[in-house]
Amino acid sequence: MLILGIDPGSRITGYGVIRIERNRAQHVACGCIRVGDELFAVRLKNIFSGVREVIAAYQPDEMAIEQVFVQRNVDSALKLGQARGAAICATVDSSMPVAEYTPAQIKLAVVGKGNAAKEQVQHMVSVLLNLTSSPQADAADALAVALCHFHIQQASENMQLPLSAHRGTTGKGRRSWRRRR
Repeated sequence: MLILGIDPGSRITGYGVIRIERNRAQHVACGCIRVGDELFAVRLKNIFSGVREVIAAYQPDEMAIEQVFVQRNVDSALKLGQARGAAICATVDSSMPVAEYTPAQIKLAVVGKGNAAKEQVQHMVSVLLNLTSSPQADAADALAVALCHFHIQQASENMQLPLSAHRGTTGKGRRSWRRRR
């Protein structure tokens, strides 16, 4: 299976492709889609086209993308959301499933801490994928998104529990909670 990870940006969108074989992740490719200083609508079109080119080149099976995180600048968050939308549309246009993860989920899955620094993410991506050098920051973030998707899929497969083990249900599928008084 091939997983495409996307780290969206309104000027630089990182991408990373990993191959999963025998429950191990292997680096296939990574890079950046740079759109420059054109009009914003043209940048969105270029992100869409760039993601489509990556999909055509590597033929991934699934795509994972980072969710928008609003810290202070709402305008930047809106532009980032639109860049995400362009990448998602390019993916859905290729009939590929899309998974979304928060920055904290990605950092937790790759580094083990939801508040890890960018440098820690870059380092762990290099270690986990056995790379000889650290990729550029946006490409490393995209690889981290792909690794997060793999790790979460792997964890959910390993957690296949009988229905009775799931919280809130009995072995017959009925709710086991009682109204508290």
